[in-house]
Amino acid sequence: MSERLPIVSGKDVIKALSKAGFKVIRQKGSHIRLEKAGGGKVIKLTVPLHPTLKKGTLRRIIDGAELTVKDFLNLLD
Repeated sequence: MSERLPIVSGKDVIKALSKAGFKVIRQKGSHIRLEKAGGGKVIKLTVPLHPTLKKGTLRRIIDGAELTVKDFLNLLD
């Protein structure tokens, strides 16, 4: 059974991804661009700075970061 996605803000997601090695590259409006280099590739993500992220948006960010939901939940702590 898969882990349930938490209700989080864009700011919380950026904090968690920073712990995973992502760096904020730029901001355009309410969207933050993050990058992480490693393993011969660069992972690029865009996180909206909304008070709460929709489940589908959060799922795409977690998948794009190549994390499991469990890994992401651990980063939130």
